Amino acid sequence: MATLQIKGMDDDLYRALAARAAQDRRSISQQVTMIIQDFLAAQRTSAEKTTAAFLELCGSWVDDRCAEEIADEIRSARRSGGRSIDVLD
Repeated sequence: MATLQIKGMDDDLYRALAARAAQDRRSISQQVTMIIQDFLAAQRTSAEKTTAAFLELCGSWVDDRCAEEIADEIRSARRSGGRSIDVLD
């Protein structure tokens, strides 16, 4: 099992952490571990929900053609009308 040492922690933060640990009947070390676990689980859940919502909104691209066939179609659809846009400095 790994060990984590935190140096230079603000005294007020340490007291608040100790108070929360006592309230939850945990050691300070157990409390820190729990806070980190909860934070990381929330981050993971949030990313999964965001991805699911995006896919539900946008759907996904379904095409039976291979990538080369799709790229060939895109290339053939391009126009070469000779028009260009002048960029002003």
